[in-house]
Amino acid sequence: MTEYQSDLLSLLASRGYIHQVTDGGALDALAAKQVVPGYIGFDPTAPSLHVGSLVQIMMLRRLQQAGHKPLVLMGGGTGKIGDPSFKDEARKLLTDETIAANVASIKRVFARFLTFGDGPTDAVMLDNAEWLDRLEYIPFLREVGQHFSVNRMLSFDSVKLRLDREQSLSFLEFNYMILQAYDFRELSQRYACRLQMGGSDQWGNIVNGVELARRMDGTEVFGLTTPLITTADGGKMGKTMSGAVWLNADMCSAYEYWQFWRNTQDADVGRFLRLFTDLPLDEIARLEALEGAGINEAKRVLANEATAMAHGAEAAAEAAETARRTFEEGSAGDALPTLSVEGGSISIVDALVGLGLVASKGEARRLIKGGGARVDGEKVADDALTISVGSAPVKISAGKKAHGVLAG
Repeated sequence: MTEYQSDLLSLLASRGYIHQVTDGGALDALAAKQVVPGYIGFDPTAPSLHVGSLVQIMMLRRLQQAGHKPLVLMGGGTGKIGDPSFKDEARKLLTDETIAANVASIKRVFARFLTFGDGPTDAVMLDNAEWLDRLEYIPFLREVGQHFSVNRMLSFDSVKLRLDREQSLSFLEFNYMILQAYDFRELSQRYACRLQMGGSDQWGNIVNGVELARRMDGTEVFGLTTPLITTADGGKMGKTMSGAVWLNADMCSAYEYWQFWRNTQDADVGRFLRLFTDLPLDEIARLEALEGAGINEAKRVLANEATAMAHGAEAAAEAAETARRTFEEGSAGDALPTLSVEGGSISIVDALVGLGLVASKGEARRLIKGGGARVDGEKVADDALTISVGSAPVKISAGKKAHGVLAG
């Protein structure tokens, strides 16, 4: 591992965030002598970000912890196009009203992870619609377009992959990387931003921004990407049987969030503790060295720490207690996913789907056939089972770790 002098790069490297950096030595020297404003962009394609975006949010948190200034850039402008990077097809175009609503919803998450204010290292939230919506097409092409080589843009993996698969890439999407590069240049001018961070899929877009700032203004700015975060079995981070793990509490309860982290694979525990918690590295080393049943202690610590950061300490403690009662005492805790049943009865298949324990009715039937579904602890053998729900709640289980409650 490269030895860095600045607190910023030393912190990022020691916790496993660095994959690529445009000029590590120069960035290290800059971060050692002054406050470096750095940004990451988030396009509002949904009302919430999900766990797949968490490593980027944590990067901004680390930036602030190391004494630098995080700039959170909401893509109110770029969200009207959609980033084509490594996507098989174009995103559905969103209306201005939907984008505005998504931006407002997403903003709530960041206050849990960053300190906002007017100080030199306080975080600032911005929206690129402020400058992108005002651009005039011909002046923009003359001022900015001349600095981009179409030949080079076609060579980037994010574009090349689509073309190699003979999948359509619209001219609208092709403009995305130019607008992202322009964002970096604009932030450099307005806020003295010197660093753009992002996932490894953003490398081409980030390099474009570094080069644009140099060509237009002669300003030296830097780019840094994180490794692709996958699970030990190669799966996509943040995807579960029942879909994405959202960061907004109204889309994913604290208990569901806690349970996601508690279900981390053994091989991922140490890495996730470094990336997604503030625990000291020596304590993480102790936890990841635990073997056998002891690794469950590390998973509970990971779940507690990650949930406290996103939902607050009280919600994390309640989720942990619900899990303890559910798994150790076999009772149904208050924070489990709950489905209100109208009419007093529901089929087991509809119950499993309605609680979000499975993604489809077909998956529910396969679960039942494999002996993985239970009602109040009793194995279900018949997928035609109808469950009567009275005044007492009914606990539904999918496997050993996913549970929900039916209420009358």
